[in-house]
Amino acid sequence: MISCGEPSGDLYAGALARELLRAEPEAVIVGFGGDRLHAAGASLIGNFSGLSVTGLLEVVRVVPRTYASYRRLVQDAAAHRPDVFVAIDFPDFNFLLARAIRKLGVPVVYYISPQLWAWRAGRMASMQKYVDRVLVIFPFEVELYRAAGVPVEFVGHPLIEMSSPGESRDAFLIRLGLQPDRPTVALLPGSRHNEVARTIPTLAAALPLIRDAVSGVQFVVACAPELPAAVFTPLSAAAAPLALVPGQTDNVLASTDVAITASGTATVQCALHERPAVVVYRLSGLTYRLAKRFVRVDHIAMPNLVAGRRILPELIQDQFTPDRVAAETVRLLQDREQHAAVRAALRDVRARLGGPGASGRAADAVLAVAHRPVGSSQS
Repeated sequence: MISCGEPSGDLYAGALARELLRAEPEAVIVGFGGDRLHAAGASLIGNFSGLSVTGLLEVVRVVPRTYASYRRLVQDAAAHRPDVFVAIDFPDFNFLLARAIRKLGVPVVYYISPQLWAWRAGRMASMQKYVDRVLVIFPFEVELYRAAGVPVEFVGHPLIEMSSPGESRDAFLIRLGLQPDRPTVALLPGSRHNEVARTIPTLAAALPLIRDAVSGVQFVVACAPELPAAVFTPLSAAAAPLALVPGQTDNVLASTDVAITASGTATVQCALHERPAVVVYRLSGLTYRLAKRFVRVDHIAMPNLVAGRRILPELIQDQFTPDRVAAETVRLLQDREQHAAVRAALRDVRARLGGPGASGRAADAVLAVAHRPVGSSQS
């Protein structure tokens, strides 16, 4: 049984499911996820569509549906007793699910572990009690779990094997009706509807400022395919030339010069493509004020966390303004030395994320736990 709760988790879950079936073709996989997990061969007990939100008030609104999904998964686990349960990120949901399923005697693997090093470190107690093995994708996470006595394995980042573009810059931009010799900015506003709704108005206000400062600049928007096209209309109205591209983030990043990206998985994709980026994010005011009291890190962009220093500029909450977005973007477009320095730093970050084959290594670890009796050695 596999459980994930948002598009990035679904991407990793699908890759994991394919590797599990490659290793054991007769395996039966069930889960809570999205289209990618289903396409990889899993039978879905529930779909997270509409449940992936950020912010306290937004979460409250989806609690009834979330609880219904939780009950279905626990009931299925009780009826069929899977050999292993794999939780992928989505911690508030998956911690509850892991606890219930572990009590059934089913071993638990946590893949794409929650960011305990950033906030809510008290959840480590749940890891210690209910999780048989943690599979981490960032090297600095290993010591955190070892120090807490939680069995841990660094498998590398699964995006490394998924980040190859399908087209050259010239071919891709020409197909979009754009010109390859012009400065090109990628926009990655996020994958959750509510975070995109908070991000796009500021980005739309920043685009004319960038256009006025950089002659011939053009824009490409990497649209999450799960979101309706109308969400991105303000960007199309703000500046031209601009192209909307659903579901092709790797092609977008490989074919552009600088990115403006919401914090999250997309920042890792920027690192894998060595693409200098301006990282932006905005929560609801109440959620931000509450979260700020518990956050324990100086950076939120993953390349900055892996590097241990500020490589990419971060514009969070009140700092996320059209003027600041435009100024940072223009600087990265026009300062060649700075652009080259950021690319070199991102190249180093990529090297730290492990080589290709992360999903296969994760599948091997999951199968090792599945074949081991509960309560046996976890070293």
